[in-house]
Amino acid sequence: MIRIPPLHGLRFAFGTLTVLPVPVTRWDRVAARAGMLCAPLAGVVVGGIAGLLGAAALVAGAGPLLAAVCAAAVPAVLTRGLHLDGLADTADGLGSGKPAAEALRIMKQSDIGPFGVITLVLVLLAQVAALAEAYGGSWERGALAAAVSATAARLALTLAARRGIPAARPEGLGAAVAGVVPVRGALAVAVAVAAAAAAGGALSATYGAVRAAAAVVVAAAAAELLLRHCVRRFGGVTGDVFGGLAETAGTAALVVLSLG
Repeated sequence: MIRIPPLHGLRFAFGTLTVLPVPVTRWDRVAARAGMLCAPLAGVVVGGIAGLLGAAALVAGAGPLLAAVCAAAVPAVLTRGLHLDGLADTADGLGSGKPAAEALRIMKQSDIGPFGVITLVLVLLAQVAALAEAYGGSWERGALAAAVSATAARLALTLAARRGIPAARPEGLGAAVAGVVPVRGALAVAVAVAAAAAAGGALSATYGAVRAAAAVVVAAAAAELLLRHCVRRFGGVTGDVFGGLAETAGTAALVVLSLG
């Protein structure tokens, strides 16, 4: 197996999954594998920024709802809305009921259809509501929820890029990263993310280790269900599907953390 310096993987992850000014120095399957294995680290940074901005708003006198809006806005800004756009396009493709080729054509269109609009509204409402619940408890609770959510969202990308998952198109980001991650590597990253979330939940005394780890597990399971459905419907994954998986996982994690 060809090995690549970790720095190239980090550059690929941050350069493709965020708007942070990180140059991608290699664009090949080897770099893509390393980059997708590092994807949750990009989530830690995005979620950390989101959580701290929400906490700053709360400390400055804003209510939990406004703090939640601030936190929810950060991942959208730091991805140029690509994951949300992917979620909307995936919803339009799935909701069309068309054969794979026609559904993929619908997903490539620049406009957003009714299924996409409805899905975006409901997902963003769920994210803001869950974050508001978290920030209503304390700024630490809200910040941790934002961090766990964003990290779980990028973990879904690592898992979706595992071997055995084909690309639906021969071009695009989906084709570049589809099937590049060894299954064992993907599972190892998933275990590491769940363990890190558990440690954060235990150390911060906000959610507890079990709930924080459960949020990651449920997020991965929700994304896996959507992934399998998309593979059946479209014949594989696309960049839009990856975006939809990230938003699904992140939202699922927030819902779990808001319960109880």
